[in-house]
Amino acid sequence: MTKPRILSGVQPTGNLHLGNYLGAIRNWVGLQDSHECLFMLADLHAITVPQNPADLTRNTRETAAAYIACGIDPKKSAIFPQSAVTMHSELAWILNCHTPLGWLNRMTQFKEKASILEAPEAHKMLEDKSNSTLDALTETGRQLNEFCALTPDLKGSAAGTEMLAKLSKVVGLLQKEFLLDQTNKKNLSKEISKRTDAAQLGLYAYPVLMAADILGYHATHVPVGEDQKQHLELARDIAGAFNRAYGTEFFPLPEPLIIGAATRVMSLKDGTKKMSKSDPSDLSRITLTDDADAIAKKIRKAQADSIEGITYDEKNRPAVANLLTIFAALSDSTPEAIASEYASAQNSTFKNALADLAVEKLSPITTRMRDLMDDHSTLDKLLKDGANRAREIATPIFEETQKMVGFLKV
Repeated sequence: MTKPRILSGVQPTGNLHLGNYLGAIRNWVGLQDSHECLFMLADLHAITVPQNPADLTRNTRETAAAYIACGIDPKKSAIFPQSAVTMHSELAWILNCHTPLGWLNRMTQFKEKASILEAPEAHKMLEDKSNSTLDALTETGRQLNEFCALTPDLKGSAAGTEMLAKLSKVVGLLQKEFLLDQTNKKNLSKEISKRTDAAQLGLYAYPVLMAADILGYHATHVPVGEDQKQHLELARDIAGAFNRAYGTEFFPLPEPLIIGAATRVMSLKDGTKKMSKSDPSDLSRITLTDDADAIAKKIRKAQADSIEGITYDEKNRPAVANLLTIFAALSDSTPEAIASEYASAQNSTFKNALADLAVEKLSPITTRMRDLMDDHSTLDKLLKDGANRAREIATPIFEETQKMVGFLKV
């Protein structure tokens, strides 16, 4: 029986962290016996934002070393740089020609990375404020007109003059505020346009490249985090559009595979934000290159709260819930079970236990990564072998795609 095929990968942009390990890489390890696995180093995706070439080369090797150190076996799974298999970029162009712009306009990660994700909300706030100001201006103007029409005998009196002056002043202030609202709306629209125009095409179109990554191997399942489910849905839509265009069921519709107890690891400094390599604080994350002292220090300094005891409450105690999630994932338990075990413990006691566990689990990975990084020739050979295996799968699929599209083979 043919095993279901899996394709996944991580961008080699350095500083792989605990979230990458628990949320993705560690879970891949357990799939290798039950699935045919391809794990790419997504360097084509990485260059959608500026990269230093030397850093990209080093980070590609480092990410490959992390895969292997975490338990991905090059004998079982193909590990390879995405750019080493030309099918990815070639198929992406064909799929670009079957993808409506409207589908890409809905992708939230482009808006996030282009710094325009907050724009619709900000624009709505300005619109609501402008409408509120206009309503107040209309009502005050009505009161002014009513005062002038209904009390002509008071207009010349001191009280009438004072009231007229007050209403006129309010109207003037509201008019200025309304004009300011309109100016702010125009400026926001200009800023959105400026940021969008400055964004690279690759950043906008990379969800289509992600679809090519998956469809080009006829992958049936894709391990994804919550933040990538939208892109997988797009890959399914693109596969369907291609199939309909050529009256075929050539590309399978890939299914999401969400596994593991810690699919979303949060920052050690803010339990409401996802752990990220881009966070300016190094204390917000544990990287796979951290030594034992650094791991222990970061966990002991991690955000907790002042509530007595240890309980698992994501809504009211997000920071403690995050530490419990990490503890559970590293010990193959559940957050609730860990919370019960440390229910009466102080935060310091709980953190010390977590620090010891993290050092025990992660230090061997760091050591193995360093050994692999010190032997470039062996590591590069493993990647070359992985690329060859990936090409063996991708080539006949891509050649059939070219034939269906009508490309002349010469």
